[in-house]
Amino acid sequence: MTTYGVVTFTDAEELDFVGPWEVFTVSAMINNLAAEAEIDRVVLVAPGTDPVRCNKGLRVIPDHSFDDHPPLDVVLVPGGFGTRREVNNPAFISWLQQVAPTCQWITSVCTGSLMLHEAGLAAGKRVATHWGFEDEFEKRGNVTIVRDARWVRDGNVVSSQGVSAGIDMSLWLIGQINDPTHAKAVQRYIQYDPAPPYQAEV
Repeated sequence: MTTYGVVTFTDAEELDFVGPWEVFTVSAMINNLAAEAEIDRVVLVAPGTDPVRCNKGLRVIPDHSFDDHPPLDVVLVPGGFGTRREVNNPAFISWLQQVAPTCQWITSVCTGSLMLHEAGLAAGKRVATHWGFEDEFEKRGNVTIVRDARWVRDGNVVSSQGVSAGIDMSLWLIGQINDPTHAKAVQRYIQYDPAPPYQAEV
């Protein structure tokens, strides 16, 4: 059984976590149907239990708070403008430090990698982040910013560039947890075969 903890917080970037949420929940659906039982699950975790207003105005209701979630095998931290505030939130950073040792994978999308770095989980590692934050992040030191890859793995830390790159990372991740054939089935189900319009018309 794999339990995915998708984190949200005020001013989190919506697609940073909703894209991976779709990948993880479809993966769980396929596995659970095959097993005729719940073997995988995905939960939305936030600092508290109140509805969360995200960066573009989407409001979501967490399944669990930092204090009452089940044991997590995978944690995904999104980015968004809220990371600039939460990186200075001792409760958030402490939670990451506490939950990480028992997780199989620690992941981030966009500036969520900043949170991992602050918690010491990405310190000294190769990470990816949003292109607009790369220079500022690099100035923090003790990190190698990978600028030419949609996502990057360093040990059990997997980070991705901005927004839609989290979908790519999540598909790779479920391929590692399950197998590539399973990941391809999820990709087909969500009909993810990107051809960006401005690139495609060239």
